[in-house]
Amino acid sequence: MKVTVAKTAGFCFGVQRAVDRIFDLLTRETRPVVTLGPVIHNPQITARLEAKGVRVVEEVPLQFPGVVALRSHGVPKECYRQLEERGIDWLDLTCPFVEKIHREVEAAAAEGRRVLIMGHADHPEVVGIRSYAGEDARVFASFEALVEYTEGEPNAAELPTLLAVQTTFDVETFTKCREFAKKVYTNVRISDTICYATENRQREAAALAADSDLMLVIGGRHSSNTNRLYELCQRHCKQALLVESADEIPREIFSPGMRVGITAGASTPADVIKEAASKMWDMNETMETPVAETTDENELSFEQMLEESLLTLNTGDRVKVTIVSIGATEVQVDLGTKHTAYIPVGELSDDPTQKPEDVVKPGDEVEAFVVRVNDVEGTIMLSKKRVDAIKGWDEIEAAVDSGATMEGVVAEVVKGGIIATCNGSRVFIPGSQVPGGRDADHTDLVGTTQQFKILEVNRRRKRVIGSIRAVAREARKAAEDKFWAEAEVGKRYNGVVKSLTSYGAFVDVGGVDGMIHLSELSWNKVRHPSEVVAVGDEIEVYIKDLDHERKRISLGYKDLLPNPWDELKNLYQEGDVARVRIVKLMPFGAFAQLIPGIDGLIYISQISTRRIDKPASVLSVGDEVDVKIVSIDYEAMRVNLSIRALLEEQGIAAEVAADVEEEVAEEAPVEE
Repeated sequence: MKVTVAKTAGFCFGVQRAVDRIFDLLTRETRPVVTLGPVIHNPQITARLEAKGVRVVEEVPLQFPGVVALRSHGVPKECYRQLEERGIDWLDLTCPFVEKIHREVEAAAAEGRRVLIMGHADHPEVVGIRSYAGEDARVFASFEALVEYTEGEPNAAELPTLLAVQTTFDVETFTKCREFAKKVYTNVRISDTICYATENRQREAAALAADSDLMLVIGGRHSSNTNRLYELCQRHCKQALLVESADEIPREIFSPGMRVGITAGASTPADVIKEAASKMWDMNETMETPVAETTDENELSFEQMLEESLLTLNTGDRVKVTIVSIGATEVQVDLGTKHTAYIPVGELSDDPTQKPEDVVKPGDEVEAFVVRVNDVEGTIMLSKKRVDAIKGWDEIEAAVDSGATMEGVVAEVVKGGIIATCNGSRVFIPGSQVPGGRDADHTDLVGTTQQFKILEVNRRRKRVIGSIRAVAREARKAAEDKFWAEAEVGKRYNGVVKSLTSYGAFVDVGGVDGMIHLSELSWNKVRHPSEVVAVGDEIEVYIKDLDHERKRISLGYKDLLPNPWDELKNLYQEGDVARVRIVKLMPFGAFAQLIPGIDGLIYISQISTRRIDKPASVLSVGDEVDVKIVSIDYEAMRVNLSIRALLEEQGIAAEVAADVEEEVAEEAPVEE
């Protein structure tokens, strides 16, 4: 016969805490002690307390000279008021997870939300929860009951609602209720308050039951979580048995070769589980079929499993944990102890922009750092990013000597520079080592991923200094080497204009800057590069000349553009009349656009047939006038235009036409 005991069997933290505190009280207290309801749902513990003189009362006494211990399931809000008014000392053994539900439902009721509680209305825990949830609170023991309420009450799905749950409620049923509420209710808040110890116990029990011929569930018959386990095991195993102690285990149902699984409710003491397991192993030894030896890690002795479950941890320890579930603010993990362990979302990764589900997934095994142990609440806060930081520190130190390029996310701008996170460590990058310099505004870098070199590391002070510019310099050097190895006259590049000077424009052609001389920017004469290009423009250029020794590059630009002078040859000749637009006025004349890219000059003496003091007295920018093309110098790229010549020609033509008309009139016969 193969016997397997579930690792999560037995006391949860809340129960263990309550039992430890009540027995500790009995060692110190000389006054009488009573409990308001059974401390936990377990007859053995109740009997042991009775043997020490502790009796159970169902209501707050009117007077009591000793101490009233409040059950681990919690009590109604009214009980605290009565105890205080009657001057009775009390010891609150309420499970911290139940106290959390009290706070959440009370806050929700104060907001005006209707509280819906998934649980059993007569269970002490639910009775206590309901007392905090307001008069409109509703309790549902099943998914079907929730659906029936929602469909039967007008506007139920539209009311502001909080959906809470009993800590020991069936996980599978609550999951259905939660998904239903998300889809149907328009303003719902979900409070998933199922104790994770309960969830883990149910999950392990289901898996063990599915792999067993008989599932033995140990615990009090009045225990809610024990009954949930029993119902769950019945669904996954063809034969399940609920017993309160080893004495109730019938020998006749076992047979050689049978696979038996053992689990226990959260209120079942370790010695009761051990006694039942020992009885099973004793039965096994008397059976004819010997037990096959196994090395399965799940089949440890009960003593070993109990020792592991009570493992104590201290701040600073490093442990391996399994991811259980991912929430909005924290990630629940299985630590293998009775404590509830979690990793706050902020302790998952040093990248604040990452979503928790992108870092870990349920079932992942990760190493974590123990940040804080809360023995009062039975919780352990862990950090994954701190372990990552410890592991990454050696890599950062090695990068100083190796010159390796590191990568991190810029977290914030601080005085004198920026802070980036790399391998879980904070790296300070001085402003002088950031693109733009120390006086630039670096807020646009926050949240971006940057590469940098590690300049200095101080392990004692945990100080790391980096440089983004060092990476840029290294990249630029590599780009320069590649450029000079491949560069040749005539080769074309798509470049970016980096800066302008009075004599030309500097263009980045792949990590190396070349210059376009002013004369190479345009077919027209320009006085400044800004008349043609601007910083940041992407333009196509070609190598006009290379100086390898001085590392200088001359670039050509205008030759890649259409030559307007070639177009002019096809459109106009000297002596032609053209329609032009005045584009600029100068003291000595006016410039007019003949065709796009070519402007001609109309000297002041050629603007009018009469003498004028300045071109502006006759012309304005934007005027369109007819001119005569006086001359075209293709080598010097100059065109001279004249309005006067055209007017004079038009005047002579008019005089000739008048003379001809007069002569014709004189020779014409006179009619009688």
